[in-house]
Amino acid sequence: MISSRNCFQFIKCAAPVAAILASFCCSAVGQTSGCGTQHHLFKTLQARDELNKGVKAFKGAHYDEALSHFRKSLVLDPCVPMAKEYLGVTIATQVVPNLDAPENLENAQEAIALFQQALEEKPHDVNSMKQIAGIDYNVKKFEDAKAWQKKVLLEDPKDPEAAYTIGVIDWQEAYQNVLTALTPAGLQDDGEGNAKAPSEVMTAIKAQNGALVEEALQYLNQAVENRQNYDDAMAYINLVYRRKADLDWGDEVARTDDMAKADEWRTRAIAVRKANYEKGVSGSNSPQP
Repeated sequence: MISSRNCFQFIKCAAPVAAILASFCCSAVGQTSGCGTQHHLFKTLQARDELNKGVKAFKGAHYDEALSHFRKSLVLDPCVPMAKEYLGVTIATQVVPNLDAPENLENAQEAIALFQQALEEKPHDVNSMKQIAGIDYNVKKFEDAKAWQKKVLLEDPKDPEAAYTIGVIDWQEAYQNVLTALTPAGLQDDGEGNAKAPSEVMTAIKAQNGALVEEALQYLNQAVENRQNYDDAMAYINLVYRRKADLDWGDEVARTDDMAKADEWRTRAIAVRKANYEKGVSGSNSPQP
């Protein structure tokens, strides 16, 4: 059975680093709009050299060295293409998920600021949007992360990972609401609608989780529509239906239907995951650098 515990995993909401690095290309100096004048020629060439060194260091996992090169590149020529994005990506790799330490939060804010500057220059840059969403997620700014993923979907409605991430964040919040309501009553979540819980507890859960469950199902189904072998999204649809069963507390027919749908999606997720494994393909939400 795919439970909430073994199904939950760290979400890499940020854009794949490889996708950003792959876009690097040393275009002609004259294409550096607004800054590529003859006066800046030498510094621009130096900046591009630092940028190349930084990319090489990043690919070799020498992140401190990469940071140094990218910072030097921006000092030499703030208009070198992709320098802000590369520096932002490198700083983002140093953001530790769920750590509230001041240095960690400062790294997160600096990386976000760089991607926001990149978006001022390229307002439709999906990679920068995804990077900001991923950083917000890692520092537990979940509503901000959802908002950025929704901006991604405005640019690309068929992006499955953005839709998946929104659904997972909704499920996380709904699940936490259930635990927070049940624990003071000395109860544990049974994952089947908590039919034996007191009415006042379930009334509170219904009030908190109605919109979350609705949105989660919307976006997770959208993710599966746009990536038909998306086993992780299917697994979470199973979990969301278990939260929907909470909402149907007191209506045994509806609760039973929710559990039947949960089991259907669980079975489908297992089968698709097995097929993906046998084919050597990935249907997960884990883009690799």
